Amino acid sequence: MHNATQQLLPWYREPWPWLLMAGPVAVIFAGIATVWIAVVSSDGLVVDDYYKQGLAINQTLERGALAARLGYRGELHLAADARSVSLRLEAGESAVLPAQLQLRVVHPTRAGRDGLVLLRQQSPGQYGGAVPELSAGRWILVLEDMQSSWRIGGTLTVPASAAATLLPDNPG
Repeated sequence: MHNATQQLLPWYREPWPWLLMAGPVAVIFAGIATVWIAVVSSDGLVVDDYYKQGLAINQTLERGALAARLGYRGELHLAADARSVSLRLEAGESAVLPAQLQLRVVHPTRAGRDGLVLLRQQSPGQYGGAVPELSAGRWILVLEDMQSSWRIGGTLTVPASAAATLLPDNPG
């Protein structure tokens, strides 16, 4: 026979209401986490002036073509402590090696991590400068003169490689 005097427990002592509430509570926490990630991190993939940037691609291609005509080519080496770089720049006979260069270190997906490095000439064809902290991964390197009239580029993988070849036809 069934015991008719079975004691009824209050609702909060039963497992089923808690099990049914666990799903919506998990969704609320996931939504809060998603909003927090969206606010804190900048994806940097969408630009406001995409049309202007599209029109400027011809100028970028012209700068690479000028670097190729002038014979610019570089070898960049990252120091063991990853705080400085040295660059050996070669140029054709008609090209002049500038006293200063600018190196843009670009993260492929996070614009907030990009950096600009000023490279000063230490001896003819040799340049050096301090770099911002580079996290592990692939970095795009763009080397230009101070007037941005020519450019060469390449890629650097940190920490796998400590050297990169910079060429006119590889602007990143």
